[in-house]
Amino acid sequence: MKNTKFYTELKKSKKPLVELLSNESNFLDVPQTWHVVVVDIQNSTQAVVDGNHHQVNLTATGSIISVLNTVRKLKKNIEIPYFFGGDGATFLIPYSLKDKVIAVLDNYSLHIKRKTNLVLRVGHVPVKNLLSDQCHLKIAKLQLTQRLTIPIILGNGLHKAEEIIKSNFKELPHSTFNKSLLNLEGMECRWEEVNPDQNQAKVVCLLLDAVEEKAQREVYKEVLSKMDEIFGTFNDRQPIKSERLKLDVSLYKIWEEMKVSLADKSWSYFLKNWIKTNIGRAYFSLSKSGKQYLKQIGQLSHSFMLDGMINTIFTAEQDKIDHFISFLDELEAEHKIIYGIHVTHASVMSCYVLDMKTSHSHFVDGTEGGYTSAAKMLKVKKKTKSH
Repeated sequence: MKNTKFYTELKKSKKPLVELLSNESNFLDVPQTWHVVVVDIQNSTQAVVDGNHHQVNLTATGSIISVLNTVRKLKKNIEIPYFFGGDGATFLIPYSLKDKVIAVLDNYSLHIKRKTNLVLRVGHVPVKNLLSDQCHLKIAKLQLTQRLTIPIILGNGLHKAEEIIKSNFKELPHSTFNKSLLNLEGMECRWEEVNPDQNQAKVVCLLLDAVEEKAQREVYKEVLSKMDEIFGTFNDRQPIKSERLKLDVSLYKIWEEMKVSLADKSWSYFLKNWIKTNIGRAYFSLSKSGKQYLKQIGQLSHSFMLDGMINTIFTAEQDKIDHFISFLDELEAEHKIIYGIHVTHASVMSCYVLDMKTSHSHFVDGTEGGYTSAAKMLKVKKKTKSH
């Protein structure tokens, strides 16, 4: 279908994000034949409380890797816009890929149930079913850093799709896991928690929603301008800095990664990756290509998303965080926004590495529940507001 490469061919903007948001004509309507696909871990808040935050993150990352590997294997050379949410992911998929992607994700959910006992909700909604006077779905493509290009969404379409999918979800009855459909090549998760580079700094996970859909552009522009003013540029506040990265050589990390990334346990995988991780410490500190890879990680880390809401993780000192929260409280009192925030001591990262030189992505969350904890606060506020 002629729309299949809509996002692939969408011209990327190199403007600063605040400038991109200044003009609605920078955004195009998502084709109505496309589908929103949502993957979400049921009861993720409880899983985090039970100490399974690492498993939750890996599962969400695995859903993205499953989709990207599926599209890559089809050799279609198609870019898929996606959003990592800490406890799930959202994709925009052309109709021609929908059935294949859903089959792979349904199968992945069976694998996750077998391995971790987490229930993964998977569903899809056609874009045309989401559009209404109150609900739009517009997209732009932004070069956020020298190496990372991300989709920017305006409108409530993705969040409406998520509500529909969560409320209509039923677990697949008597389905059989198909080993050949599982492809998590490139999944890695071997970094220690990443501490901010200043001693006093904290890691902030922020979810922020504009109350009125039509005011999103203006509201987000105001919030992001304030962030630049208080915390410095995007690169200044980026939580993943190459000099702070340390490999975690614990056997537990590799065991958890193996559990999610393989259909069956493999002692050779376990041993090979433990050795590789130990050697990696020397490789990253001594070799030129290792140092180059570390430098790229910060450039290729997903610590900001705009999927109709702002989702971001950044580092800042407590006095600046307090100043920013006062600003957010004012906006909330004016009924312009509603937000959830979680302030913690470090960030965590799960990775998709096909090739250390050119092809790798890194998904960032905060410790102690990160996005899931911020979402809990947001949900409570929304519930109170609706009563």
